[in-house]
Amino acid sequence: MSASAKAGQWVQIFQMILTLIIGLVEIILIFRFILRLLNASPASEIVSWVLVHSAPFLIPFAFAFRPLILPGGFVIEFWTLFAIFAYAVIGYVIREALNMMK
Repeated sequence: MSASAKAGQWVQIFQMILTLIIGLVEIILIFRFILRLLNASPASEIVSWVLVHSAPFLIPFAFAFRPLILPGGFVIEFWTLFAIFAYAVIGYVIREALNMMK
C-alpha cells in the first residue's frame, strides 16, 4: 500500500470520527432546544443530564442572543439554534478541507 493510499485512509477514518462527534453534539443541542422550548422540568434526570452536558458546547455562543420567553414558561434559546448551525458549518468546513487533502 502506498503512502498516499495510507494517508487517504487515515483522512477517511478521521472524517468518520469527526462526523460522529459533530452528530452527537448536534443531537444533544437539538434535545436541549426542544426541552427548553417545551418547558421541561430540570428536576427530571434526563432533562437535567441533557442541560448539563449540552452547556459546554454553548459556552462560545452563550447569551449572544436574548432568549424569547413565551407565555407558559416556554423558552426559545436563539444561541442554541445558532450553535446548532455553527457546529454543522464547522463540521462541513473541516470535512471539505480533509477532502482536499486526499
